Amino acid sequence: MPGLLRLAVAQVRRDRILLPIWILGIALLGFATASAVSSEFSEEGDRRAIMAVAAVNPSLLFLRGLPDGSGIGPVVFFQGYAFTALLAGLMSTFLVVRHTRTDEELGRAELIGSTPLPRSTPLGATLLVGCAANLILAGCVAVGFAAAGLPGDGSLTAGAAVGAVGLFFVPVAALMAQVMPSGRSANGAAAALVGAAYLLRGIGDAVGTPNLELTRVTSGWISVLSPIGWGQRSRPFTAPDLVPLVVVVAAAVVLTVAVLLIRGRRDLGASLLPERAGRARSGTGGQSLVGLAWNLQRPTLIGWCVGAAVMGGIAGGLGPVVTDAVEGNNSLAELIGRLVPGVEAQIVDVFTAALIGIAGVLAAAAGIQCVLRMRAEEAEGRAELLLAVPRSRTSWLTANLALALASAVVVAAVAGSAAALGLWLTGMTGTPGTELLAASLAHVPAAAVFVAAPALAFATVPRWSVPVGWGLLAAGLILGQFGELLGLPEWLQAVSPFHHSPAMPVEAFDPMPALSMTLIALAGVGIAAYLIQRRDLTT
Repeated sequence: MPGLLRLAVAQVRRDRILLPIWILGIALLGFATASAVSSEFSEEGDRRAIMAVAAVNPSLLFLRGLPDGSGIGPVVFFQGYAFTALLAGLMSTFLVVRHTRTDEELGRAELIGSTPLPRSTPLGATLLVGCAANLILAGCVAVGFAAAGLPGDGSLTAGAAVGAVGLFFVPVAALMAQVMPSGRSANGAAAALVGAAYLLRGIGDAVGTPNLELTRVTSGWISVLSPIGWGQRSRPFTAPDLVPLVVVVAAAVVLTVAVLLIRGRRDLGASLLPERAGRARSGTGGQSLVGLAWNLQRPTLIGWCVGAAVMGGIAGGLGPVVTDAVEGNNSLAELIGRLVPGVEAQIVDVFTAALIGIAGVLAAAAGIQCVLRMRAEEAEGRAELLLAVPRSRTSWLTANLALALASAVVVAAVAGSAAALGLWLTGMTGTPGTELLAASLAHVPAAAVFVAAPALAFATVPRWSVPVGWGLLAAGLILGQFGELLGLPEWLQAVSPFHHSPAMPVEAFDPMPALSMTLIALAGVGIAAYLIQRRDLTT
């Protein structure tokens, strides 16, 4: 036990900056959402109208969650729970993989294994830290809701719902660390499971059944497959129920036992899915920097494309459901008229535009991850070997940036193509497939800006490239998704590149913002290519 606690303290010390940022950021988002709803929608009639529109709008149900009353608390939970639960799952995923599979890759786990401790002790310490982090997160979220004026018992249940989801993904990430052969693949697999939980919850909510008053929606059975779906069944501000959260925690306990048993029988550095050995000699493409970058990034790019295809397929496949659910609904038509003045938009187009916008975020994330692979190569010493040959750092950077921008284009194109295919298969022929493809590609300039930002950080302060890349993407997503709700000034919302991407096919394409963002991205890439020659390699 003393060894377990000492390892846990050591892991907490390593995460003394990153973990508080995660916890306080999620709690602050919950507090800001609650404060904004309390101030912007203080009238009961306004909240009831919002819930009525949401109850018959599958796109809002997919993105936000389930309406569960017209009080301030239920509206806050509807607006913010699904996204904060998603962030809690990602926090747990990155925390666990960082201290398990990544430590094995870098040799740290071998040093700990040389001490007289059971082989499962480091994993147990990580699980303990993950559990503690999510308990603290649950408390901070509850305090944030209560500080915004929400009822105390509902705030505690809402915080527990977010913490329970994060807690569930602690052993899930640990399991992926046993299954996958590398930290990168374990992170990708675990994060994909977090995204799948969000998607399953969204699909179940989108096909849910509203009550006659349009103040509450009963989700479909699909949401039962998601821990996020179980969390929202706790109904914290209408009829608090801890039983769904107990189910989530019990599932986490079962997974924890299974992971500890697997770790006790697994050799250090081994994995349940062994890493496949590559060819003895590279092909023609592997002899260039672009070909090397492609070989390294290909599995990751395939994963992002699969996620984009799923998102686009959902956007197209749910088209008939959306149309049938809101046909003849005057409230929703009025809402669309306020959101897009002067534009006659079909509800299926609004739904498709919302999900293609999320696919634009995936495109940006694919490009960012491609750039950040260079930081891993440098920190682990492989870049030094690569650059010992007659290749410049500028050519290395530009090769990876070219692949990063190409990855963003491909992921966006896959999402648009999948949406067009889904609509065609369901018989929805109103929007041409070429228009949906153009709608997805319209998000590429914004994604390019997010690619250029970590490239600049990598060229100047490489240790900060990872937090800059993912931090800016998270900030841009929050400003885009919650900017209006939080009552942020227009200039602050405009800081996010996503704010300038047209919501096609609802909005017309404006070339000026796209051209401006493209020029900004090219300028950032050019500056990064120049500055990287002026610094030394670091670890």
